[in-house]
Amino acid sequence: MRIYISVDMEGLSGVVSWSQVEVQGGEDYRRSCRLLAAEVNAAAGGALAAGATAILVNDAHNHMRNLWSEALLPRVQLISGSAKGLGMMEGISPAFQAAFFLGYHARAGSPGILAHTYNETILSCRVNGQEMGETGLNALVAGYYGVPVALLSGDNVVAVEAKGLLGNPEIVVVKEARGSQAARCLVPSLAREKIKAAAGRAVKNATNYKPLKPPRPAVLEVEFKEAGQAEMACLIPGSRRRGPRVVVFEHNDYLKVYRAFRAMARLAKDSP
Repeated sequence: MRIYISVDMEGLSGVVSWSQVEVQGGEDYRRSCRLLAAEVNAAAGGALAAGATAILVNDAHNHMRNLWSEALLPRVQLISGSAKGLGMMEGISPAFQAAFFLGYHARAGSPGILAHTYNETILSCRVNGQEMGETGLNALVAGYYGVPVALLSGDNVVAVEAKGLLGNPEIVVVKEARGSQAARCLVPSLAREKIKAAAGRAVKNATNYKPLKPPRPAVLEVEFKEAGQAEMACLIPGSRRRGPRVVVFEHNDYLKVYRAFRAMARLAKDSP
């Protein structure tokens, strides 16, 4: 059984501030890198012990060079660096039987810790009218290839978000939001124990999980904070404005929608 892991950083146990997830945070950031590798190894170790035969990990946070390959278990393969065609989901394919989302955070506008959707320009994102953050957008990419999300870890807010979208995956809540940058956290060693056990269950019960299938057509609506950001995002061919701050993109192929979203977010961030 082959397992695909997409790993972010804001949802790690012990992480509560932006300085902990950005390179300029110095030792705060380097500590988070160590926590990141430990949670990945916990999930990989639990999956391998339960019968997984291969683990592919995609570093999905920010510049996507947060995982140190020498810190990972020998049987783990790592995709590192950017830019990547599928970004947070680079490497996913029908060859995998399950996907794990580790260290994930809640969508923009929610009361989760460090909640956002891709970057600070985006207020909300909808696919066929359903509001989604990175969890939903990325799960649809996995579903495009027929791969279910079998495990997610993060705070209590993204846990509720995932249950509403994904049904019955293994969910490990490693911290409880007490503010946008405050949380009641599990001790990291306990968080890793829970992730390892959940990964084992996810592998053993892999046939019980269902992929989140993308709709056809898929209609993406992105609301930006500023009109100028929407103006830049609308440079994507096939997109259209719906009001001053909302951009819409529609296509039968969800991967084209996903790539359009990523391009919109990048263009909006670079707006003058």
